[in-house]
Order: sequence, then C-alpha cells, then structure tokens
Amino acid sequence: MKKMYYLVALLAASLPLQLTAQTVLTLEECRDRAVQASKELDQARVAIEMAGYDRKIARANYLPNISATGAYLYNNRDIALINDTQSELLRNAGTLVQDQINTAASGAIGGISAAMTDKMTQLMTAIKTNPALAQEYMGSPMWQTIFSMLQGIDASSLAGMIPNIADPVNAICSDIDDALHPDFHNVWVGAITIQQPVFVGGKIIYSNQMASLAEDLAQAKYDMKYADVAVDVDQAYWQIVSIANKKKLAQSYCDLLHKMQDDVNLAVRSGVSTESDALQIQVKANEADMLLTKASNGLELSKMLLCKRIGLPLDTEIVLADETLSSIPVPGLIPEKPLEDIYSDRPETRSLSLAEKIYDRKAKIARADMMPKVALTGSYLMTNPNAFNGFQNNWQGGMFSAGVMVSIPLFHGGESLNKYRKAQAEVRLYTDQYEDARNLINLQVTQQRKLFEEAMEKLNMTESNLASAEENLRKATVGFKAGVVEANTVLGAHTAWLSAHSEYIDAGIELQMAAAALRKAEGNYHANK
Repeated sequence: MKKMYYLVALLAASLPLQLTAQTVLTLEECRDRAVQASKELDQARVAIEMAGYDRKIARANYLPNISATGAYLYNNRDIALINDTQSELLRNAGTLVQDQINTAASGAIGGISAAMTDKMTQLMTAIKTNPALAQEYMGSPMWQTIFSMLQGIDASSLAGMIPNIADPVNAICSDIDDALHPDFHNVWVGAITIQQPVFVGGKIIYSNQMASLAEDLAQAKYDMKYADVAVDVDQAYWQIVSIANKKKLAQSYCDLLHKMQDDVNLAVRSGVSTESDALQIQVKANEADMLLTKASNGLELSKMLLCKRIGLPLDTEIVLADETLSSIPVPGLIPEKPLEDIYSDRPETRSLSLAEKIYDRKAKIARADMMPKVALTGSYLMTNPNAFNGFQNNWQGGMFSAGVMVSIPLFHGGESLNKYRKAQAEVRLYTDQYEDARNLINLQVTQQRKLFEEAMEKLNMTESNLASAEENLRKATVGFKAGVVEANTVLGAHTAWLSAHSEYIDAGIELQMAAAALRKAEGNYHANK
C-alpha cells in the first residue's frame, strides 16, 4: 500500500510539470514562428538585401570615380637615345676638339714666327743702314733686352701657350652621354585618376530608378511568399482545431455509448432488453472507440506537421489557444474592399506593375546607349626614372592633366536600336500580363467572397441542425430510460447527433478557411516591414 501511495503521489507531482511543459500557441504566434522558420522567406529577405545593395551601387554612379594606380617593370636592357657611334664621338669630343685646335694653332704659330723673323731682318737692316741710329739703339740696355727676347721666341714656345681643353670637355660630354643613356632597368609608375560623368544620355538616372523599382519588386515577391506561408499556417492551425474538436466529440460519443451499453447490459440482466439490443450497442461502441483512436492519431500527426512548419521539433508538445474552446470561433464579416485597393495590395499585381516600369527604364537605358556621352577627367602622373626631370632616379615632381572626353556612337550594326525595340516589346508583354492579372483577381475575389458567404450560411444551418439533433438525442435518451423508446431509435439519435456535431465543426473550419482565402485574395496579408 505504501508503494502504491508513493507512486500515486509521484504521478500527481509530475502532472503539473507535464502541463507546464506544453507550449500554448495562438494563431499569430504560429504565423510569426513560421515566418522566422521559412527558408523561402529567408531567401526572399536575402533577395531584398541584395536589391538594396544594387540600389546603392547604382547611386554610386553619380559620384566621381577616383583610382590610384601603381606599376613596376623590369627591363634587361637600357634605352639609348643615340646610337653607339654617336656615343663614342660624344665621349671623345674634347680630344677631337683639342686636336683641331692644336692643328690650327700650329699653322698659325708657324706663320707668326716667319713674319716676326722677316720683320726682325728688316729692322736690323734698317738699323744697320743708319750708323747713328744703330749706335744709339745698339748701345741702349732696353733694346738689348728686347732684341734678346725676340731672338729667343720660336714656334715651340708659342705652342706651349695653347691651353689643354680635352679632359674637361671629355668629362662634360661623358656626363651628357650618360644622360642620353637613362637607367630603365627598373621602372616605377604611379598615377591618381579622377573621372566624373557629366552626361550619359540619362543612363545613370534610369539605372537608379530601375534599381529602386527592383528593390520594390523583391519586397513584393517577399509579400507573396509571406501570404502563402500565412495561409498554410492558418490551414494547419484550423485543421488541428477541427481534429481536436472531433476528438472531443468522439470521446463524448464513446462515453455516451459505453454508458448506454452499461444500461442495456443491466436491462438485459433484468429481462427488460434483449441480447440483440446489447450486441447492436456493442458494435456502435466499438466503432466509437475506433473513431476516437483515429482522431487521436490524426491530431498527433497534424501537430507534428504544424511543428515542422513553425520550426519546432516534431516531438514538441503544443496546445493551440483555440483547441480547448467549446466551439470554433466565428470570424467577423469581412467588409468589401475597392478593387483598386486590392490591385495595389496584391503582391502579384504589384510585381507585374513594377516589372512593367522596370522594363520601361530598361528601354530608356538602351536608348541612352545611342546618345553622346560627356565626362570630365583629371590625373596626376609620376615616374621613376623621372620623365619630367632628365630621367633621374627619383620621385621629384609629376604631371597634372585635366580634360573633357566626348564619345559619340556612330555605327554598331543596329545593336543598340534592336536592344531598345526589344525592351519596348517586353514592356508591352508585361502590360498585357498586368491587365490579365487584374481581371483574374477580380474574378478570384468575387468567387472567394461568394464562398465565404456560403460558408457563413452553412455554419448557421449546421448550428440549427445541431440544436435539433441535441434535442432529439435528449428526448430519445429520456424515452429509452423510461422504456418507451427502443435501442435502435436511441442509436439513430446518437448517430444523428454525431453527424450534426461533425458537420458543425466542418462548417466552422470551412468558414475559417474561406476567410483566410478571402483575406489572401484581397491582399490583406502584409509582412512586417
């Protein structure tokens, strides 16, 4: 007895834990979880993010393009600005010039020496013809000195007076020759370039508009997938509610039949009822037990499917907020929505409208390729060897340049024109698809509203039938207990009650499904942006 007591106490203590371990979910919570768990919606969100980057890329075309470039080049040979013969002449220019000077000077000194000798002879002759003058000059110490100096001058002494310019000139010309052979073994180049488009036929403007429309298109595709996920979750949610209510109905049906079976067995033992009545009720009770088992299995499988859709482990114990209600909640009347609002809210029509606008911009971009393009450009260039300072191996100084570039397309075989015409054809294609989609949506909304109204009428009708079946079952049960109603009549009343309850549950679920389909048709499922 003590062991049994402890076992009962343990079970009683664990019961609250099991109840608290169950997760109670509302319809909105299921939608939110499904949105977070959906891989398709995650891919659609990534597509929106990518479209946003494309829009930023297109906007960057308004800004100037600034780039820095560096390059290195190794050459196994140098560059020579003169040939080898000219280089050899340049390096020996001083020697050649010195030889020419010496040759010219030697001839000149020889002529001078001969002339001086002739003049001295004439002077001495004149002096000697005049004895008085000769006596005077010859006896003068000054003239004695002059005569001595003149007689000592010869060609060799005059030649020694010519300066030697060969070495200095050779050194200077060698430096010039080195400058004419710059060191191009290692070449370094650095440049900074800036380009600013001024006019490209409106291509940048239309590209930005198309990128912005593409981002809206990605959002519309996300809304389309969001609506599909929301409707799928709604269907799975109300299916569970339906099966849970049918399970409760099957449980009630089983309880009624088993109680009736006990009463009939008691009546058989009392001799009031026959064995045939007991066997009939036994068969119905077994059918009710089987129905309850199917409902339990169906409920478990439906919850596993919902767990999969909302991203929970399949073995998670969940309880829906509407599962434990005594009756299925009835959605309120959905007010009619203007068609233009429906067209603007439906992601399908928004996608087609955006696609039409995108291809219109694409046509204008194709037309821009046939127009002139104007851009401003500027650059700063530096080289090593320095091309702006005698090819010296340094980075001192560079060159800045600025200009305007104009490009005018002349002939490309009609490529740009055909691209423009193709884009115009695509615009007409999406325009036709957009008009067809509007007509189909109009038809779909009308059909779904009719189905919603029919489901509402069906629910009211099944509710009335349920009330009649419950009253009939109550009277049959009272009559059976009083012995004035046969067992077959009571079983028929039970069957009618079960059928009425089942139809009422189906009508309520059908109304919820019709409401979800109508909301989707009118574009009332919107993602949280």
